[in-house]
Amino acid sequence: MVEFAGWSMAVQYRDSHIVSHTHTRQRCSLFDVGHMLQTRVHGKDRVKFMESLVGALSLFTSSSGGILDDLIVTKTDQGYLYVVSNAGCAEKDSAHMKVREFKAAGHDVDVEFLEDSLIALQGPSMVRVLQPGVCDDLGKLTFMTSVLTPVFGIAGCRVTRCGYTGEDGVEISVPSKAVVSLTEKLLANSEVRLAGLGARDSLRLEAGLCLYGNDIDETTTPVEAGLVWTIGKRRRLQRDFPGADVVVPQIKEKTQRKRVGLISAGPPARQHTPILAPGGQIIGEVTSGCPSPCLKQNIAMGYVETCIQ
Repeated sequence: MVEFAGWSMAVQYRDSHIVSHTHTRQRCSLFDVGHMLQTRVHGKDRVKFMESLVGALSLFTSSSGGILDDLIVTKTDQGYLYVVSNAGCAEKDSAHMKVREFKAAGHDVDVEFLEDSLIALQGPSMVRVLQPGVCDDLGKLTFMTSVLTPVFGIAGCRVTRCGYTGEDGVEISVPSKAVVSLTEKLLANSEVRLAGLGARDSLRLEAGLCLYGNDIDETTTPVEAGLVWTIGKRRRLQRDFPGADVVVPQIKEKTQRKRVGLISAGPPARQHTPILAPGGQIIGEVTSGCPSPCLKQNIAMGYVETCIQ
């Protein structure tokens, strides 16, 4: 167990990190992601409110264009926006949302912070495992959409087609009093095993997904991080999101650095390891790195000078 954003989290369970990683790629694993902050945004101005904070999907940006947090925003059929962000950024996110100021300007919006648990079922056999427990056709639940539905008889669950592993998967928001029961029901299927933070980290790194605090932070812009896809075309034209005057020009012009994927020989490259050119000069820095169970070699991501090809 390790401390993570104020939570006690399992690095691994019965299986080793590598076994859990491989099992997720081949079948499916269950992850406890209850440390994530879940929020509902209500009110007729909820979309306008969120658009005042983000360029489109996934990123809170500051006035200087830096990334305050990465998040998922989902429209629901229940008349609110469902938002999942990092618990470690909860205080910062709350301050950034400025709900009181928005309401004081005459807008209709309310933010509700949830106490529900969150688990993630990830892997190619996810549908085969979960479909018997839900009435909705998971084949029609497309990526980044969600549905409110009982799961194996447990009411009040929200199933969202998303994940952090590079595999097909869902995240299930479940009332905390029922999370142990749902976990036991899922683990009753022999295809499902528990996986911890160790496997979650190597899986996301193989998939090229960023970890907030390592690969992206307030000093990194979406353009530098290769996350321009999070900023919609309409929002680029309107320039009405925080940091737009910094970020939009960067889309057309080269930044001084860029995020890249790396492979390396020898010991795994860790955070803050210098990246060297063939001539030996430092051209960047590693932000995340680990051995890849699938590729059988060391992988990493980091930032290098944009002029480097």
